[in-house]
Amino acid sequence: MCGAPKQGGSLAGIDLTTQTVIQGSVWHDGAPVAGAYVRLLDSTDEFTAEVVTSAEGEFRFFAAPGDWKLRSLAPVGRGEQMLTADVGLNETTVAID
Repeated sequence: MCGAPKQGGSLAGIDLTTQTVIQGSVWHDGAPVAGAYVRLLDSTDEFTAEVVTSAEGEFRFFAAPGDWKLRSLAPVGRGEQMLTADVGLNETTVAID
């Protein structure tokens, strides 16, 4: 079982001047994908973290600034998205082909 916190929800209480937040959603055929695994990989493709998307297909990671790859794995397929994250809120969408 994944030890990650529940995905989605408010960022209230998070200091976005000091935190790097990577959040977004996973989509397939125009709809969000609930229960997809989203992996956070560093610039060398090394596994860093994994969460499961919420019922609305949302995910969130707290990471360091830098270059990241998001890889989504779901029964309907897989997708990848590259992202350069800065301190603050970094939003993206991972599309599953």
